[in-house]
Amino acid sequence: IEKFEKEAAELGKGSFKYAWVLDKLKAERERGITIDIALWKFETPKYFVTVIDAPGHRDFIKNMITGTS
Repeated sequence: IEKFEKEAAELGKGSFKYAWVLDKLKAERERGITIDIALWKFETPKYFVTVIDAPGHRDFIKNMITGTS
């Protein structure tokens, strides 16, 4: 997280440090929006967890539908 915090701060987007865990595209980071769907899976001793980051901006709804279907 420290790496993402530093990179986000350098672009004047310090509050986006957690979003950058899944937002990998340069355009996503520059614009501050999710463009393409991303997921991250991990497990704890009790649970299997899948975090899905999907576009919410109307210009990228097609990406969200394609990625989640």
